[in-house]
Amino acid sequence: MSTSAILLVGGMGTRLLPLTLKTPKPMLEVAGVPFTEHQIRKAAQAGIAEIVLATSYKAELFEPYFGDGKKFGIKIKYAVETTALGTGGGIKNAANLLDPCDQVVIFNGDVLSGHDLAAQLKFHQQSNADITLYLTKVTDARAYGCVELVEDNQVKSFLEKMDKPISNLINAGCYVFNRKVIEQIPSNQVISVERDTFPNLLATGSKVFGYLDTSYWLDIGNPAALVKASADLITGKIFSSATPAHSGDHLVAATAQIASDAVINNGSVIAGEVSVASNSQISGSIIGKGAKIGANCKVIDSIIAPAAQIPAGMLVISNYLGF
Repeated sequence: MSTSAILLVGGMGTRLLPLTLKTPKPMLEVAGVPFTEHQIRKAAQAGIAEIVLATSYKAELFEPYFGDGKKFGIKIKYAVETTALGTGGGIKNAANLLDPCDQVVIFNGDVLSGHDLAAQLKFHQQSNADITLYLTKVTDARAYGCVELVEDNQVKSFLEKMDKPISNLINAGCYVFNRKVIEQIPSNQVISVERDTFPNLLATGSKVFGYLDTSYWLDIGNPAALVKASADLITGKIFSSATPAHSGDHLVAATAQIASDAVINNGSVIAGEVSVASNSQISGSIIGKGAKIGANCKVIDSIIAPAAQIPAGMLVISNYLGF
């Protein structure tokens, strides 16, 4: 069975402001590379032949970095939405660029997961499903819509956010669609797969299955989650082949200048041309290219923008400076 993919990367990233004022959310660096690179490498590793990036906000910033995909081992194409079409409309718009294929993997652009995509694809085929959703378990599903399953992992219902969820299974943001299902989505309309497509498919008796995988999962929708995702990749809590080679619990670019008594730890990423002065500590943080960290500073679980200057003696905790 031939498999293609669509990556939904058109959102404004308003929950990530001020980080997204100049950079779209999927191009923000996580563990030293744009977040989207982790998802593209995951698709390539699962044997997917091509991926269409469904772009909108700052669409022009993607292609100069990713090109035709040759260096990532996958063919990359670019679909641009001039007006926001929702998740379903975005999928339909991007699908127009796909080569002929049997099934299409849809990735949400803001989820870091350790789930086994190849196993999800195999489950989809063995179940003879129309759609297979990747599901994960959370301790408190109130912040999410939850999914109700019957015994054979077929989806019974999609439930909106509620005070007392009847399930702790949530839609984790990676779907396998049979190509013919995408062809049924109307063109040039604002459509939500979560609120429109999935419930409609259930109502018409389509085979919608849930693939449950309880490995690492994180929605990187806000700055604190982005910092955590980056640190978790560097410290090895989750593996991605896109994470640059590094030793220890930090990643420091070759052109960074770090004082001999400075401490860099807990998954920190130090970009090129950064300077960190004497007796400073960088813990669990992302320091952007060309930033200057003065002496006797502590930067903890924070992001410092490229070229920002942090004066000597500053204590920065869970903050996002210089954007």
